[in-house]
Amino acid sequence: MADRIRTRFLVIGSGVAGLHTAWRASEHGDVCVLTKRSLFDSATAYAQGGIAAALGAGDSAELHRKDTLAAGAALCDAAAVEVLVAEGPQRVRELASMGARFDTDDTGRLSLGKEAAHSRNRIVHAHGDQTGAEVARTLIERVRESRNISVIEWARALDLIILNGRCIGVRASVSGRAVEIIADATVLATGGCGQVYRHTTNPEVATGDGFAIAHRAGARLADMEFVQFHPTALDTPENPLSLISEAVRGEGAILVNDRGQRFMTRKHRLAELAPRDIVAREIFREQRGGSRVWLDARKLGRTFTRRFPGISAICMARGIDPRKERIPVTPAAHYMMGGVVTDLAGRSSLERLYACGEVSCTGVHGANRLASNSLLEGLVFAERVARDMIAAPRLPRVPKAEAWAVPPLVDRGAAQVAADTVRMLMWEHAGIDRTAKGLRQCVDRLGDITSRLPEGATEERNLADTALLIAEAALLRKESRGGHFRSDFPREKRKWRGKHIEW
Repeated sequence: MADRIRTRFLVIGSGVAGLHTAWRASEHGDVCVLTKRSLFDSATAYAQGGIAAALGAGDSAELHRKDTLAAGAALCDAAAVEVLVAEGPQRVRELASMGARFDTDDTGRLSLGKEAAHSRNRIVHAHGDQTGAEVARTLIERVRESRNISVIEWARALDLIILNGRCIGVRASVSGRAVEIIADATVLATGGCGQVYRHTTNPEVATGDGFAIAHRAGARLADMEFVQFHPTALDTPENPLSLISEAVRGEGAILVNDRGQRFMTRKHRLAELAPRDIVAREIFREQRGGSRVWLDARKLGRTFTRRFPGISAICMARGIDPRKERIPVTPAAHYMMGGVVTDLAGRSSLERLYACGEVSCTGVHGANRLASNSLLEGLVFAERVARDMIAAPRLPRVPKAEAWAVPPLVDRGAAQVAADTVRMLMWEHAGIDRTAKGLRQCVDRLGDITSRLPEGATEERNLADTALLIAEAALLRKESRGGHFRSDFPREKRKWRGKHIEW
């Protein structure tokens, strides 16, 4: 018989969205946080960028709204964007008052940076490029201080427990033990799915579990074809890859191929500073043609180390001296715009199931996320989820626990090969440059891989299921828009404007 835990609120995931939800909900009842590794293992802790919020002189929620809608390529939900930009500044101020050490100028005012596609300086940073880690530290401190929150680390959610169309909790594997957690309200805050691709900046835990679990339970998902790729990650045999910030190109570094040719000048008037998706596509094409791609920042000389101490340290630790050598780079899967469809309170299509953070599809990102809106979305919608679910009535009688066991993984080697094959297929056919032929091939092969997965390969199954959702949606959208590019349909089509592919 499975062990059973009863809690008022259950939060699955420990990034910014999960931690903030747990902390706020704990003021109104007991909360159980389930996380796959430790509390620190999340994309939040890796986030080099900052938090976008209209906090500076000359900025406004209206300007932030316009920038977000423009980036979203006619697919954003206007009401969700309104919520994001209106409530964002207050959430950032709250974090600062909780002790988050954001960068300030000599007068003590927040130092606000500027990023691609923002019309104003509105990016709040901490320790330069360590914003996510500072946000995680601040929230983890609050979570650990709360007597109402119990944290279960090294635990995997296997499937949601659905009764009469309502979510009443989750079946989980806790150190291999079968555990049922029954809750009055359940929150999916499981993060993204970058690990379905061969190259990604996402942590190893980002295997798309939340998307697959929600899909199997019958929740509505949308916009799964919209994946954002960062153009320049450090091309090493690691997983995940380290980011080489856009700012390096902003300071004058150029992209060259194996022959030393600079190729971006022929492709876009802004050359290396063209929009992310265009730069990523051109690097990918060079790679497909058999060439590696390099970022040449040698002309920055000694200023490189002064301007980019973090990136310099990352390169040096891998035997690359950016002052004297070119840096090998590759595009990498960075962020999922789609996910579990929610309303403005974070409610999914299943009663008592909420979603927030990267696993959700609130509509704020549309077809392409505006830089630094992701940590903001996690904070804003986690607050709304917490406020809404405290009103959830207690569950009536809960059925008895059934006898079940966590299936043991019988062949770890086969599971690993399957996962690696999924990553290669997705990178080649459902990544940066897509075609009907490649996507069909990808869908067929993914179905075959899923049917042959060894028993107990639950994480690999989630990986393959999420990959299939992305590939099938990409095959259906016969146009290019935002993060989705089809070289057989290279332009936006008016008839697809405002249309969503839902599961």
